[in-house]
Amino acid sequence: MRFRIDEAVNVLERTPAAMYALLAGQSRAWLDSRIEPASFSPMDVLGHLIFGEMTDWIPRAHLILECQASRPFEPFDRRGFVTLIEGKSADDLLRQFAEWRSKNIEILHSFVLDDEKLDLPGLHPELGRVTMRQLLATWVVHDLNHLGQVMRVMSNEYRDEVGPWRAYLSILNRG
Repeated sequence: MRFRIDEAVNVLERTPAAMYALLAGQSRAWLDSRIEPASFSPMDVLGHLIFGEMTDWIPRAHLILECQASRPFEPFDRRGFVTLIEGKSADDLLRQFAEWRSKNIEILHSFVLDDEKLDLPGLHPELGRVTMRQLLATWVVHDLNHLGQVMRVMSNEYRDEVGPWRAYLSILNRG
């Protein structure tokens, strides 16, 4: 499937509702669960998504439109969300994520992206030359990746309790 901006936006618009469905009203045990001590919890994933809304996707898109590949993107701190989520409830963070995403989708629409703009180059600090199309496709897959991560972490909480059915549950058997 070739990247289409309308399909990408469709996924991006749905992510806050999907996160809400997974996390709203959950106990702290579910929200703070981890597969390994250093891995992301569902709350960490939510903080990471918000931090990306604030510092990554739209700022990088702006940079591509304004400077193209003449200026590299700012490096993204994958754990830059830590102070952002301290002392906040999941419901507060879910609202904040939905607000940031809505605002960023509005900005994205204002770019009026056509094929020419989607092919504009940017400069990633580690990956080198990338395009607007690749950035936006990555935003979509990044969302889907983290939704899957939340489901994998939460599923892991019942890893032992499912007994012999674990053999049929691929979400519990991934390396």
